[in-house]
Amino acid sequence: MGKVFNVGLIGCGHIAETYFRAHKYFNNFKIIKCADINKFAAEKCAKTYKISSATVNELLKDKEIQVILNLTIPNAHYLIAKKSLLNGKHVYSEKPLAVTFKDGKELIRIAKRKKLFIGNAPDTFLGGGNQKARELLDKRVIGKVKFGTGIFAYPGIQSYHPNPEPWFAKKGGGPVIDMGPYYLTALVNLLGPAKEVTSISSKGVNKRTIGIGPKRGKKFKVECPTTYFSTIKFHNNTIIRLTLSFDVISHLRNHIELYGDKGSMIVPDPNMFGGSVLISKKLGSTWKDHQTNKMSLGKINIRTQSSRANESPTNANYRGVGLSEMIYSIQNKKTHRCNGNLSLHVLNIIEAIHLSARNNKKQRISIKCEKPKPFSNKEINSILK
Repeated sequence: MGKVFNVGLIGCGHIAETYFRAHKYFNNFKIIKCADINKFAAEKCAKTYKISSATVNELLKDKEIQVILNLTIPNAHYLIAKKSLLNGKHVYSEKPLAVTFKDGKELIRIAKRKKLFIGNAPDTFLGGGNQKARELLDKRVIGKVKFGTGIFAYPGIQSYHPNPEPWFAKKGGGPVIDMGPYYLTALVNLLGPAKEVTSISSKGVNKRTIGIGPKRGKKFKVECPTTYFSTIKFHNNTIIRLTLSFDVISHLRNHIELYGDKGSMIVPDPNMFGGSVLISKKLGSTWKDHQTNKMSLGKINIRTQSSRANESPTNANYRGVGLSEMIYSIQNKKTHRCNGNLSLHVLNIIEAIHLSARNNKKQRISIKCEKPKPFSNKEINSILK
């Protein structure tokens, strides 16, 4: 084990508790200080996790901190990441990299110029579920993948988040920028970079009602489309039909299905780390279950129920592995997997989906990225406690 990096967390909201839990699993970083534009939120977070709080500017200038963990809302990701880099800090942000492709490109340029690492969620593709799917695809178990489908569809965040308005804002709102990164990153890991996209969109309702917290019962305006249907063509000529929606009460479709010339694959939820990969190689045959619950990043590790939907006692949740793997890569002078180029490519796809739906035109993806390398057991074990 190498040096333990000191991390400063900015954004003490809903997801912060998940990253603090990562201390239990990973050996190369420690969150030592937190900040938030809401002073009381920072103080509460500091008290809960027995660390110190600071203002955002104080934390950015703190010489004791090597990495900024940026957990702010999407509209603030660009500004906080930029300030982090300009203050000489490596930065790892929640998804997306930025709200616009232009801002994302600027962050990559700054990181390159300053010789700093920039990393980005999601890191769920490093988990057992997506890595097992990648292993089976690399072995061509279902042959050459030709087509596939993906779906994320539910009624929206307003039922369980006390401040849901940013997820429905004109800038930075909607299901593509919220949940798209999980699906698109998983697909790029499995299939390689995307080439072009065609999309249509709609808005389910004009107003929504907050279902929890001090503002419960308050109605707010929906400013963006809340359902997108997209057809994405990848450079390997695979075509994926992706549905992303905040307007569906329930459904029975699988998160991701891939159809090859020798079989079909069901990929587990890309918002989770574990889950089984199912394979069928003959019409009417039983689906073979490739379990991941014995893999290092596939084991169920949540023992108590949390307010977060992805933290039930039936799930594997290793959020923070992307941050840990980035620090491992800094120490070993390697390219990390949740890197800026991958995140920028995903942001390019997100913006293309939005533009295609708005203009009713096919959009080409302007940049490519390298397909991430499989996450080896040797590397995983080197960062686990």
